Parts: sequence; C-alpha cells; structure tokens
Amino acid sequence: MVRNTHMPRGVALGLLLLVLGGPQLQAADATTAPLDQGFRLLYNLEFPQAQQVFSAWQQDHPQDPIGPVAEAAGLLFSEFQRLGILESQFYASDATFEARKKLSPDPALRDRLNGALDRAESQARARLAANPKDENALFAMTLSSGLRADYAALIEKRNLASLHFTKDATTWSHQLLAVDAECFDAHLATGISQYIIGSMSMPMRWILRIGGVSGDKNAGIAELQLTAQRGRYLAPFARILLAIAYVREKNNEQAREVLSGLRSEFPNNPLFAQEIARLQSAP
Repeated sequence: MVRNTHMPRGVALGLLLLVLGGPQLQAADATTAPLDQGFRLLYNLEFPQAQQVFSAWQQDHPQDPIGPVAEAAGLLFSEFQRLGILESQFYASDATFEARKKLSPDPALRDRLNGALDRAESQARARLAANPKDENALFAMTLSSGLRADYAALIEKRNLASLHFTKDATTWSHQLLAVDAECFDAHLATGISQYIIGSMSMPMRWILRIGGVSGDKNAGIAELQLTAQRGRYLAPFARILLAIAYVREKNNEQAREVLSGLRSEFPNNPLFAQEIARLQSAP
C-alpha cells in the first residue's frame, strides 16, 4: 500500500498539467481531423459531444491507442470539472487550497477511466513491440501515465503513487522526443516534471535528486510556453496552465491576458471569465 503524504500545492498543480494531453500528429488530414475537433470540444466543456467523436474514431482505428487514451482524457477532465478541481488550482493561497471541500468521485466513471487506460496501454505496448519508435504508442504511454498520476494525486490523494506515474510519463516523453524533436505537445510532460520538482522544498528536491530526479520551475514554465506556442492539441491547455502558474507567481496581469484570449476562443467554457473576474477583484 502506498503511504498517503502531504503534497505541496505546487506539486498538485504540476500533476494537473497532465490532465488534457493529446497526441501530436504532424498534419491535420482527413484521418486525424476528428481528434482536433474532439479536443476542442473538451476545452469548451462539451464532454458528451467530445466522447462521441472519440468513440467514432476508435471504431475506425481499433488498434490505435490514441483513441482510448483520448477517451480517458475526456473522462478525467469531465470529472475534474464536476469536482471543481480546475477552479481550485487558481487559488493563490495554499491555505485556501488545502481547505477546499472534500471530493466525492464517481466510481462508475473511475471504472470507465481505468478500462480506457488499460486498453490504451495494451495497444501501445503491442505496437511498440513491433516498432519501438511508434509515435502514437509512445504518446499514448506518456499520456496514460499522466492521467493515472492526476487521478491518484488530485482525487484519491495517493501522492507517492502519483509521483511514480509522473516519473513514468517523463520517461516516455523523453523517448518520444528522441523520435520526433518537433513533437511540441510532448514538452507538456517534461515541463511538468521540471515544475513539480522545482516547486518542492529544498530538502524534498535533494531527496529526489538522489533518486535521479531533478527539476527547475522556470525551465518547466518555459517548456509549457513552448507547447502553448507550437503545440497542436495541447496549445490551449498549456495556456490554461500558464495562467495558473502566473497566478501562483503573483503575475495577475499576464494571467488575465492569457485568460482573455482563452475566453474569446472558447466562449462556452465559463472558467476563463470566472477567473478573470476573480483576478480583477483581487487586492
């Protein structure tokens, strides 16, 4: 059994960064265009419509792990939206974050999530056995590890387990970037690792460094900025995460600028207007 330990809020934010990963495919063609549509529906909080897109894509591509891992991303993001986890990440006060209401996860959704992740990992490992440089398989493993980390940390409060999954996601993302250095969405995972470790206290960073894990908060933010500027499916989500990071760094003006752009691009998502109003009323 993994011991439950207190996780600094910066670490919880870092783990949240993996929630909405998506595959990096080089050209929007007739095959992959539905995936673009599905992820944009997620950003607009149109979850049933997004799942319809992902389900149809899986029927047409039954051996591609991108389908089930996209389904899992949508399921977890919808649960985070229902539980108010995205909103809580904008709290500038650690005390307010720790005092947030107790979560009541949906067990049926959890089972669907785990089933989709299991399918994605099984398909990805089968493809990697045939071709260790399969980009979709490598990204599916990266994202699956990240989604497991998010659920463990932010819903189940199994913090050590979530850090293990985060390390796995970073390892897979490094393999993916070695295959395709221009897979800009993959920088989300490496940026997470940098931000998580860089946000920890010095003693904790020292302990993790002994285990071969190091990090730098500013380097992590720089990788998120790279995804925000050049990513395909993840560019909008990277901007959300940067806005959260700017709030934590007391840079409310830059956070408002990012959120204003997101509000215009995704008008059906009330989170952006809500956080802009909160920042405007902040002292």
